[in-house]
Amino acid sequence: MLKQIFTFILFFCLYSGILQAQNVVTLKIDGVINPAAAAFIERGIELSREKNAECLIIHLDTPGGLLKSTRVIVSSFLESEIPIVVYVSPGGAQAGSAGVFITMAAHIAAMAPGTNIGAAHPVDMEGKMDSVMSDKVTNDASAFIRTIAEKRNRNIKWAEDAVRRSQSITETEALDTNVIDFIAKNLDDLLLQIDGKQVETVDGTETLNTKGARIESMEMGWVERLLDVLSNPNIALILFQLGVLGLVLELYNPGSIFPGVVGVISLILAFYSMHTLPINYAGLALIIFGIILFLLEIKIVSHGMLAIGGAISTFFGSIMLIRTSSLLEFAEISWSVIIISVTITTVFFVFLIGLGLKAQKKKPTTGGEGIIDKIGVAITSLNPEGTVKVEGELWQAESTTGTINKGDLVRIIQLQDLKLKVEQVK
Repeated sequence: MLKQIFTFILFFCLYSGILQAQNVVTLKIDGVINPAAAAFIERGIELSREKNAECLIIHLDTPGGLLKSTRVIVSSFLESEIPIVVYVSPGGAQAGSAGVFITMAAHIAAMAPGTNIGAAHPVDMEGKMDSVMSDKVTNDASAFIRTIAEKRNRNIKWAEDAVRRSQSITETEALDTNVIDFIAKNLDDLLLQIDGKQVETVDGTETLNTKGARIESMEMGWVERLLDVLSNPNIALILFQLGVLGLVLELYNPGSIFPGVVGVISLILAFYSMHTLPINYAGLALIIFGIILFLLEIKIVSHGMLAIGGAISTFFGSIMLIRTSSLLEFAEISWSVIIISVTITTVFFVFLIGLGLKAQKKKPTTGGEGIIDKIGVAITSLNPEGTVKVEGELWQAESTTGTINKGDLVRIIQLQDLKLKVEQVK
């Protein structure tokens, strides 16, 4: 009896272990490779490890991304205890630029029909990278991709050609040239094909048991979604200029509160966004200098020269804001965003604040100061006191120029204790 109980417990434990092991975590990267994508993938690896998953499957569709984020992802792949499967999907998807590095770094690389991979040549986002810098960046990228290809026993020659010659190939060509391991029609097909596949992780050789595995899909959290939005260089530029405009409005209208709050929040988010991007501080300095010129235009009569200089400085600063020595593409600011933001900033400073300051310099037209220099008529004789009528209102008045006869015109020169001091208009 004891032997039967022991056998049952052993069988139950082994069966439970098998059921627990047949678990696959999946996530989707659809867009630019940035810090949000890197954080999402790292969280996926950690979740897979915690759940003792058979593997982590990453559905990939990307045109490229940032070098720093790509290196973080590749490093996490190479150090992962859990097998990583990168699946370029669905049909029509691509693994371009940074996607090449990520796909080749996976323990298993697969593609769906109608997809492509390649074109990983370093891109100068402004067309201003000199030949020396271009060679340095290309050589660095080539060494990086060769290391990955050698580690995963993939086609080293094609990997280097993808970097140096921007070669791009289809899924069938990739399979024939040992760039990927499988072509899979869908996720179920992929799970069947990789079942029994042996991969080498940092913990040793692992044999995948994915046939009939339970799929657990991951989604980006709100923090990662926010980071994804903030990692957009267009958003960084917009937030920075919005922050500056908000603070300037608060300074010229103390106590309005709302513009100041919006300005401070926008600047904090802008600086965080810039921290995640390859910012060129010369471009940032030009934007700040342009704003200073706009402020000086308000204070100094330059007949528009300072405003023109501010617009030019802001324009070129916006173009240069993303550093040109970045390895990979798609970290650039849209021309439409640059033109619109520079135009709005110029209009804001030159017209809105300029008109506001001119209004502040105008002579008051209401209240005690507004009545000074107004012309009225004496309703009674002023000797020296009497009554005058100014803009339809009756006032007690005192003459400062002797007796003023009834009906004479007077000019108000002072208001004191609700009594006007007037002089006769000659």
